[in-house]
Amino acid sequence: MTTPTRGPIRALSLTLFLFSLSVSLPAQAGWFDWLYKDTYTQTRYPIVLSHGLFGFDDIAGYNYWYRIPEELRRSGADVYVTQVAAANSTEVRGEQLARQVEEILAATGAEKVNLIGHSHGGPTVRYVASVYPQYVASATAVAGPHTGARMADVLLGMQQALPLTGEVIGEIVNAAVSFLDLISSGGYEQDSLAALYSLSTEGSAEFNSHHPEGLPQDACGEAPEQASNGVRYYSWSGAKPLTNALDISDAGMGLLALLYLGEKNDGLVSSCSSHLGLVIRDDYWMNHLDEVNQIAGLTSPFETNPATVFRQHANRLKNRGL
Repeated sequence: MTTPTRGPIRALSLTLFLFSLSVSLPAQAGWFDWLYKDTYTQTRYPIVLSHGLFGFDDIAGYNYWYRIPEELRRSGADVYVTQVAAANSTEVRGEQLARQVEEILAATGAEKVNLIGHSHGGPTVRYVASVYPQYVASATAVAGPHTGARMADVLLGMQQALPLTGEVIGEIVNAAVSFLDLISSGGYEQDSLAALYSLSTEGSAEFNSHHPEGLPQDACGEAPEQASNGVRYYSWSGAKPLTNALDISDAGMGLLALLYLGEKNDGLVSSCSSHLGLVIRDDYWMNHLDEVNQIAGLTSPFETNPATVFRQHANRLKNRGL
């Protein structure tokens, strides 16, 4: 009977040992970057994130896009988190974002950027893509209220019916978001009533008449992926206001969803209103906060992780040469 030599056994043992390490250690740890380089999200152009109403970039280390930038960067994406006025008109926010895009282009030497906006950030990135298409390779809206949001209509109606009360409430909200802006190092002027009008059905219709790129022709329809200005447009959104019993924000999302009287929505934006360009999905088991992995990642355990959806989209952009 022939006894196997020790050489092949040792080689097999070493192979199994290295394999077990590769399985047990996360790729993001960088332990074996020398052996495996993950480029899944490595787009040609930088990815620029734009927050929604009452949003911010970072407060004391807590990011509006909870862990999403990190997940994109770990596979090669060049990601920039921007900050515009927490509450102001789409046009004002759009010009603020455009100035930051110019800075990013100058700093990186890139020719264009891939814009991704959440909520009011959706119309905001659309403004930049429409007015400055030479800067933009793609514009993606995550639950953007492109034809308006029901809550904005209700609040605008109250403000118009009780103008003095509305103005007082507006000043209180401005003071609150100014503080939010201050602690997140924004430094922008706030105008909550202007934001409210931009997010209303009336304000959205006016905005869309000037910046129609990427909008579907029919209600709840879909537009060509590439618009006449050369920019590619994408969108996705959730349709479940209640997603995680441990998330204290779910109750508020559930109550706000009642305004839609059964129409599919994420708690703040209807699925149809979120449609822009190529609609990836409009029915994720996510509410309006889940879509950016808030609050602190407490999302539905039965749905794809929001950060994974962003990673998949970055890979989509990469595969299109963007």
